[in-house]
Amino acid sequence: MQDYLLPEGRSFELSQQLLRGAIDIHVHAGPHIFSSPRRVDPVEAAQEARDAGMRAIVYMDVFEMSNGTSWIVNRVVKDFETFGGLIMNTVYGGMNPRAVKTALYYGTGAKYISFGAHSTYFQAAREGHLVNGKFVPLSELYPDFKTQELDRCIRVPLEGDPDPMLDEVLRLIADHPHVYLNTGHISVPEALRLIELSEQYGIQKVLVASSVTKIATIDELKWMASKGAFLEYTLAAYTHTTPIPKTHYYVEREYMSIDEGMDTAPDGGVKKVSEQIRELGAEHCILGSDFGVYTLPTPVEGFRNFIACMLDLGISADDVRTMIKTNPERLLGLDPLPEEDTEVE
Repeated sequence: MQDYLLPEGRSFELSQQLLRGAIDIHVHAGPHIFSSPRRVDPVEAAQEARDAGMRAIVYMDVFEMSNGTSWIVNRVVKDFETFGGLIMNTVYGGMNPRAVKTALYYGTGAKYISFGAHSTYFQAAREGHLVNGKFVPLSELYPDFKTQELDRCIRVPLEGDPDPMLDEVLRLIADHPHVYLNTGHISVPEALRLIELSEQYGIQKVLVASSVTKIATIDELKWMASKGAFLEYTLAAYTHTTPIPKTHYYVEREYMSIDEGMDTAPDGGVKKVSEQIRELGAEHCILGSDFGVYTLPTPVEGFRNFIACMLDLGISADDVRTMIKTNPERLLGLDPLPEEDTEVE
């Protein structure tokens, strides 16, 4: 019976207070394609986060180098900081070292290089439609999808030396130690291999994307953590909108599919997140919202909601603070804020 008692001291005010000095490393603000509108634009996202007492947010954008967006917002929104980077999707040619090199010197400079969202082979190969009750991949339904998307998607070789394109991308990240590698939506075996390669190339900071953490086993997550990688958990990966078909990436409406090939929400929900955090240790984990889609609340409210859920599931305020403040500061290379600026009453 003890396991089902809610922790003492939880309150709406506590979830708000924990936002002080916090950093959301996964915000999807607009713009976006017409068929998948965003909840807030980048300026609104930054203003709302600043007004909630947060320290910074990191923009994710599947179509643009979001460090360009960050450069603009930082000139408009005072007393706040935003960051961005590059997701190597097919709009940038997939595994494109030239795009990576440009992103490192564009706008505020990329803080991360992600190995693709919808433009990973693992991701795109699983997207499809139900036809007469049977799931059929988009690549089988639409020949153009295979040639224009799937054939250009990112794949990380599980054996042997990296090809010249991957080799150059890894060297570029390694040469910029303030930049972190984001695994993106690759498969778990690819993520394990990418962590091995990161160690081999001397890449100092790796973030295992929430799309990987939610499908990896606890032993795989422990191995990733043992290699120094941060494990990302985002609330969007566990919400009611997960199994809703969305046109997140493709302009062609016929390519709209079940998000990430899933027909149900991830097993275990946020309770599983809290259980894994306890087993892995908060020092290895980072919480983010991944909010911005118009079917969900604003990113700040989503972030607060995730904090509240963790508190209700018995994660201590100190551990929550580690995952939303201390670890993101380390990932972004920021000096810690003075304790009095973020102290919870």
